Amino acid sequence: MVVVMAPGATPAEVQAVVDLVRAAGGDAFVSRGVSRTIVGLVGDVADFDALNLGSRSGVLRVMRVSVPYKLVSREHHPARSVIRVGGVPIGPGTLSVIAGPCAVETPEQTLEAALMARAAGASMLRGGAFKPRTSPYSYQGLGEAGLRILADVRAETGLPVVTEVIDPGSVEMVASYADMLQIGARNMQNFALLQAVGAIDRPVLLKRGFSATVEEWLSAAEYIAQRGNLDIVLCERGIRTFETATRNTLDISAVPVAQQLSHLPVIVDPSHSGGRRDLVLPLTRAAVAAGADGLIIDVHPRPRTALCDGDQALTDADLRELADAVTGLAPLMGRVLAEPVQPAVAA
Repeated sequence: MVVVMAPGATPAEVQAVVDLVRAAGGDAFVSRGVSRTIVGLVGDVADFDALNLGSRSGVLRVMRVSVPYKLVSREHHPARSVIRVGGVPIGPGTLSVIAGPCAVETPEQTLEAALMARAAGASMLRGGAFKPRTSPYSYQGLGEAGLRILADVRAETGLPVVTEVIDPGSVEMVASYADMLQIGARNMQNFALLQAVGAIDRPVLLKRGFSATVEEWLSAAEYIAQRGNLDIVLCERGIRTFETATRNTLDISAVPVAQQLSHLPVIVDPSHSGGRRDLVLPLTRAAVAAGADGLIIDVHPRPRTALCDGDQALTDADLRELADAVTGLAPLMGRVLAEPVQPAVAA
């Protein structure tokens, strides 16, 4: 059961609902989004019905939701959500491009990649300071030094920073540098991490796990929402199948399916799904045509020397072609390309 609070509900009115539920032997989790506050109830529905919560001051409506991912479901929130990252919208009506190096290597490499991304129409900067890799001998990232580089590049370019967090203990530290926290595919079911980012005031980009079903993906988002954070963007980045010709298999059907089941925005990662530079553009076209709300793209000024995923990183020429594609396709899908914010400091 879900209690949707009225837009003007006071903290005292929200707390009164929580207190009533807990006094009846249940539990209540408060989730706050940009425009609404929702209280998710756990316990005996019959006991909650007896409370007549719909008549309480500040309550807009009380709803029963049949799916396990109650807060992120369209059953209780039919309209699709728009999430803002540093002022840039992700959601229906826009096509938002997040681009940058898969891994932060140096200040010069990161700035160069960011300028390339911005020139191609990207409105947000991605960059990995922490890199959980399959092999312990692969490049693991610069850590907090990489976050400082991203913050410096944001100051110069104006691009909000999207970067990965890999453990609960570093969430607050990463959030102090980032505009959006990314949960990678390997951590999609790291429930302690999901709860930690759910308790912090930053939008979250949740990548689908290699072998996760759509329901498992949405249930992972519910872990974040239940702890109070409704500003979540889903990312389809390819799943593991029997096919070996590509790094992963882009499940393009997951885009409309997730949008039908959840009000959260859904973007696509054509870089990690195909794993090859020559596949990024055709997978991008497919993603936009399928109705994706955005894209996350790997960019590197010198892919041959990249310390991480150079085979899939785009260069200047590739980015120009991709920019032409998204600029032409976005209007056909009823979308406007999200524009970069103005830099705080002139580049």
